[in-house]
Amino acid sequence: MNAHRATPATVLITGAAGFLGSHLCDHFLAHRWRVVGVDNLLTGTAGNLTHLDGDGGFRFIEHDVTKPFVVDDPVDLVLHFASPASPKDYLRYPIDTLKVDAVGTLLTLELARARGARYVLASTSEVYGDPQIHPQPESYWGHVNPIGPRSVYDEAKRFAEALTMAYHRANTLDTRILRIFNTYGPRMRADDGRVIPQFITHALSGVPLPVHGDGRQTRSFCFVDDLVEGIYRFATYDGLAGEVINLGNPEEMTLLELADIVASLVGTTPNIVHLPLPQDDPARRRPDIGKAQAVLGWSPAVPLREGLRRTIAWFVRMAPKQNLVTS
Repeated sequence: MNAHRATPATVLITGAAGFLGSHLCDHFLAHRWRVVGVDNLLTGTAGNLTHLDGDGGFRFIEHDVTKPFVVDDPVDLVLHFASPASPKDYLRYPIDTLKVDAVGTLLTLELARARGARYVLASTSEVYGDPQIHPQPESYWGHVNPIGPRSVYDEAKRFAEALTMAYHRANTLDTRILRIFNTYGPRMRADDGRVIPQFITHALSGVPLPVHGDGRQTRSFCFVDDLVEGIYRFATYDGLAGEVINLGNPEEMTLLELADIVASLVGTTPNIVHLPLPQDDPARRRPDIGKAQAVLGWSPAVPLREGLRRTIAWFVRMAPKQNLVTS
């Protein structure tokens, strides 16, 4: 698929008003694609797309992708990124999460099949559950509690992966699966419950940073600009039909270490309050990105401190709108 053809290709992005989806809209437009964004604004934010008003290459459709819909535009590529993604959101909307990753995946796959379009599913590192193999390669099948509270997201994505591969095998459709590890950056909602916006907003407001459990559990964090470049490469490279790939930053740290870094960048002394550990919370999480490096020539380039500085600056600019105290 040539991203720079004379007649621009068209990509349909579900979840376009979300944190990742809105950055993907920007990235594809910058590469001269036409973009059709679809979102029902359940957890997405219309303000993430207002800067695209008047851009002739972008069209937005407010719609719930669990319900049939018609797109008149030609479609060369479908990126299915619609889904609550933070624990706070998918625990608040468990049925919606299951539906968008089941029915929404089915309907968007059908759209891709009807148009002969390439299809990319946004899956997640959560399919690995509380992993017993570290770091996690694409070949690992995972360690997931299928009836725990997190299963509404974990198992929804595992089913979406199975459905995506079934369409590849049964319909010879060019489908691809991205397993996305923790990502952060501008446009995250202050109240979405993920650890980096929580730490930043609490540090800016001068209140204790909430750490679940003892804080020794590890995560690895990828800046959004790096992630969308990896997604773009995976979506546009030919010859990758049926492939599954991890995208994330392999630099691993404890949540206590992250809290110290955020506090130092904000200019405060770390002040932490420990909260109960959620059920089935992974003890360790780190991607094996050897495949992305070998196949896509991709590795994250933005150091954590630099990415956090940019993210903090964005939250400071947004503070009046998000009722944050920054002094």
